[in-house]
Amino acid sequence: MEKRALQPAHASALEAIGNTPMVQLRRIVPAGCGRVFVKLEWYNPTGSKKDRMALAMIEGAEKRGDLKPGMTVVEFSGGSTGAGLAFVCGVKGYRFRLITGDAFGKEKIDMMRALGAEVEIISSPDGKISKELVQAMIARARAISEEPNTYWTDQLTNPDVPTGFVSLGEEILAQLDGKVDAVCDTIGTSGTLIGIARAFKEANHPALLVALEPVASPILTAGRSGSHHVDGVGLGFIPAKYEPALVDRAMAIEENEARAICRELAQKEGLFCGTSSGMNVAGAIALARELGPDSTVVAVACDTGLKYLQSGLFD
Repeated sequence: MEKRALQPAHASALEAIGNTPMVQLRRIVPAGCGRVFVKLEWYNPTGSKKDRMALAMIEGAEKRGDLKPGMTVVEFSGGSTGAGLAFVCGVKGYRFRLITGDAFGKEKIDMMRALGAEVEIISSPDGKISKELVQAMIARARAISEEPNTYWTDQLTNPDVPTGFVSLGEEILAQLDGKVDAVCDTIGTSGTLIGIARAFKEANHPALLVALEPVASPILTAGRSGSHHVDGVGLGFIPAKYEPALVDRAMAIEENEARAICRELAQKEGLFCGTSSGMNVAGAIALARELGPDSTVVAVACDTGLKYLQSGLFD
């Protein structure tokens, strides 16, 4: 096996964000499909792609003068964005207050606390992720943001969010030497897919950019919201940073299919990831089947399966 080139030592943990590996699936892609590659974003420091956007939001605010030493940062999150922000704020020396909900995984909430977040938990009436729960979390974050010396990163409207993921698109193009026919990703803030799309547009690359969402909350594909158990996606409304002109189509994926894919990825491909990643791979396989055996499709593995061990995902 050929040795991978080692990266030089970093001066800070923040420099370890990005430049994640990508691997081709070998055992779970059906015959007749194209090649499916998975971008392993759990190689980021907190085990999630959201480290990219957390760093972009904080450093963007610093450059504009909106965030200064001694200030407090506030945000709402189901887990990965909160962990990324807690990590970045900790390294940079900011206090971080986090609003979450009891419908999200205990491991994620515990991780945010471990990284230094001051966590406040909102109760979900039915124990599921819903538009109502997300809106309650947003309202509480907004209220805290009105306190003196407090900066709200406001991930749903923050212009720095897609910017943080442009590098992800650039890495995909470089790793596959531009030979990409489609990329898909689940929509939460929509920052990942829009950032990738901007990188592809800048490179004048014609790949299909496909937005994925849970069948239970098909706001893009059917115009209605619903409740589900997929952390970080399917918020029940179209996020402000979603740019339809950059997205070729939307697809809805069954949550149970995504969960089954997660177990297959772990047992047959050695890839240990969460539910939204399973949804992405399910979408990528469907696209690879549609586009044919000569196609190449990329899915983003959003985070590590270590955050889902108590959720029943791998039971």
